[in-house]
Amino acid sequence: MSVKLRLNTATVTQVVLAKVGNPQREEPLQTSREVFQVAEADQETLTGLFLKPFKACIAHRFTHHASLTQHEVNNCAKAVFADETKLLAKGIEIAQRLYAKSNHPNIKAGDLCIAMLKEVHIEGELVSGLCILKSDSVVPFLTITPRNGDLQLSTEHGINPDKIDKGCLILNFWAEKGYYVLTFDRSGGDTRFWVREFLGVEAVPDAAFLTNAYTKMAVSFLEEQKSEDDDSPPWETANAAKDALNYFEDREKFDLEEFGQTVLKSADAIAKFDEHRARIEEEQGQPLETNFEISKKDLTKAKKRIAAVLKLDTGVEIHIKPATSDADPQLERGYDDKKGMKFVKVYYNKDISAG
Repeated sequence: MSVKLRLNTATVTQVVLAKVGNPQREEPLQTSREVFQVAEADQETLTGLFLKPFKACIAHRFTHHASLTQHEVNNCAKAVFADETKLLAKGIEIAQRLYAKSNHPNIKAGDLCIAMLKEVHIEGELVSGLCILKSDSVVPFLTITPRNGDLQLSTEHGINPDKIDKGCLILNFWAEKGYYVLTFDRSGGDTRFWVREFLGVEAVPDAAFLTNAYTKMAVSFLEEQKSEDDDSPPWETANAAKDALNYFEDREKFDLEEFGQTVLKSADAIAKFDEHRARIEEEQGQPLETNFEISKKDLTKAKKRIAAVLKLDTGVEIHIKPATSDADPQLERGYDDKKGMKFVKVYYNKDISAG
């Protein structure tokens, strides 16, 4: 069962700041000497900027191979939730842990914010939270200010709130299970560093997570089976993915064995899908349940992501949504003998992009 969470009641009150370098490049770690108290006039704006990235994240929890009592970030959060006056000391500990884990040459130096939140609404409770944000880059921006009766243009460099690279939101909920944790990594690289090495979290295997995991897995598996020398149009793969998601649409519960028999059908395809699933489980660092309640909300999101893209060597891309009926897309493929080239002919009734 998915947890009911509302972030619009929360408020950021205090922040610990740090600049985290890469120790392998002999870049330093610099941390706050005192807690930055957020002015009441700035709290609403700053809270909105800090929490915006977490609205579509899947729930995680801290995990440790031996015991949660040995998990550093879990212990820091626990101490702060018990006594807010420890925010500075524990915030510095979190920054030191991140610095120690940032020794891979691909990890960039960046700015770190560790913020205290109050009154996050979860499952009917108002709880405190700890928000950790890291920005790997600064961007230039312009300011126009009055000076000596005239206007002056100046440039500054700072964090773009819409492009914060990594984040973690720890809520004082499920303390005995490793807390309720939301996290993201937009860096585009391997998220193992942020999610597993620094935070040490695993996804909560609820309906939302498992529905997302298996729908993405089904689509990626079908795309993987389409070899590079397969000249079949990409919308066939998109429609096959749509058919796979229809399995989820028609049922309240997912059963892996039934999915294989109903959607994959052949023993060879089922075996290959099992191999594909094993690779995904290894990447995520945790096994996936084979029977679970289907989250219809997350299924709707998955269906919206399906689209076929036909990329041509002439620089043209054609984006095709899956067919809404059994009819084939209104496209015709062929070969022009005079030009010695393949072609795609598109049929349509109206150009809706023109309004």
